[in-house]
Amino acid sequence: MELAKPAFPALPQAKEDSEDWTYPMRREMQEILPGLFLGPYSSAMKSKLPILQKHGITHVICIRQNIEANFIKPNFQQLFRYLVLDIADNPVENIIRFFPMTKEFIDGSLQSGGKVLVHGNAGISRSAALVIAYIMETFGVKYRDAFTYVQERRFCINPNAGFVHQLQVTFFFLLFLNTEKPFNESSSCQTDIYTNMLQGNVRSRSKAWEEDEWAPQFLRLKLWTKQIQEWRRNKNPGLCSD
Repeated sequence: MELAKPAFPALPQAKEDSEDWTYPMRREMQEILPGLFLGPYSSAMKSKLPILQKHGITHVICIRQNIEANFIKPNFQQLFRYLVLDIADNPVENIIRFFPMTKEFIDGSLQSGGKVLVHGNAGISRSAALVIAYIMETFGVKYRDAFTYVQERRFCINPNAGFVHQLQVTFFFLLFLNTEKPFNESSSCQTDIYTNMLQGNVRSRSKAWEEDEWAPQFLRLKLWTKQIQEWRRNKNPGLCSD
């Protein structure tokens, strides 16, 4: 049965007056989408409040490990709304589980007329992976296209290899999760439908899914999708129904 692809909006075009990248810009934040900024912690420090206010920042996603909490902090909790995420910049870290809550937070900010900054420590790996994931889900683009789009605006991004693999896998997850009832199956959740199709049929749909390269990802994805399914069920009990 042929899948009906969901409709997605087009990615905004780059500004004609965008600056050429220079090394010092890695210490600043850049606007990736209208209202969505990506940068390092140095762009969210107390001394940068005037710049944050100049750009209209209202929401901040602060990404850190527990061991980084002493020097990566939400500095303006009385001024901005924060989402603080405990994520290690480690290839074995399960970053997929943070995608839904990140998207919900960013969407809520933009829909209310706000602007959001996503930062980790350097603004290179963890925060970049979350912004790439947001673009993939919002605009329905593959990892490589989303990566290029973000890199054109913040050249220094470099998600670790584990995050890259998870983002590549996630494109198919997002495609099928956003497709209205792709199969006539009596599954309890679209996530279950997706998992079944992923393991059974996706390899035949893309040359990139060679078994020797992707087999470990299928096993990991079963665990990740259970976590995402549980999170979505708790947020929206009507999503999964028999």
